[in-house]
Amino acid sequence: MSTIPSPVECKNESSVPERGFSLLKYLIIGILFGITFVKAEIISWYRIQEMFHFQSFHMYGVIGSAVAVGLLSMQLIKRYNIKTFDGEEVRVTPKKYNKGTVIGSIFFGFGWAITGACPGPIYAQIGAGFIISVLTLIGAIGGTFVYGVFKEKLPH
Repeated sequence: MSTIPSPVECKNESSVPERGFSLLKYLIIGILFGITFVKAEIISWYRIQEMFHFQSFHMYGVIGSAVAVGLLSMQLIKRYNIKTFDGEEVRVTPKKYNKGTVIGSIFFGFGWAITGACPGPIYAQIGAGFIISVLTLIGAIGGTFVYGVFKEKLPH
């Protein structure tokens, strides 16, 4: 059986403990993020299918914009040594290449193409009233559980 990951596996290097009301900011940001997903139509199964069939630039534009904003943000954070709201240094832990990531990415892509959702938009779909997306959520949670059970036996 899978166990709860050790602190080494799930790094949050913040020294500021967060409890109770301080966690409310994540709920608010999540709601705003979900509204943005709905308004940008990136929770639309049809938009996802257009992307995978190369019939529309819409999703590529959204994803490309997100990558560009992320790259620019990280460069600004590094260049100007921008701190968190709590004054802590932002540190990005380097990741090792893992051939299992390629295999996992293929499964992720299949799931995304079939269901029309990657993990973030699942919640926005449910919030927008697409109740069938609850099945996608159950599948994602199940897949995560199966990964946790077999993680040590998978290619590294």
